[in-house]
Amino acid sequence: PIEPPSPQEHGLDFQQLLDASAYKEMFRQDMIRWGEEKRHADPGFFCRAAVEGALQPVWVVSDTRRLSDVEWFQDAYGDVVQTVRVVATEETRKSRNWVFVTGVDDAESECGLDQGVAFDWVITNDGDEVALGKQLETLVQSVHRNL
Repeated sequence: PIEPPSPQEHGLDFQQLLDASAYKEMFRQDMIRWGEEKRHADPGFFCRAAVEGALQPVWVVSDTRRLSDVEWFQDAYGDVVQTVRVVATEETRKSRNWVFVTGVDDAESECGLDQGVAFDWVITNDGDEVALGKQLETLVQSVHRNL
């Protein structure tokens, strides 16, 4: 498989690329473009990379972004796949320093799952730790029952 260019090759700070900083935003469109090129050539490229060598009975694959990603996992693993969507109000997102950027936040990489997926679980994360904990506990209990 083709490996992505490392952040070091481009003189980038990997840790800063993982957070929601302005630093990441400077390179975000380039990262999206690179990812789109890979997906166009091979829709399963990133999905296969995510599961390579995984042997655990439960996997949490976070941050899928496109319907083709969800479909790949459902095709590969069938009914054992549980889809989870985490939502927060726009107000909450803004309080966490999110700012809408045209051409980025309205791209498929950010909203490709807003339609077309019947999620098994929808978790609300608006800052209420108790409510979030209860939702996650229900999800974890379901996973344990299905092992």
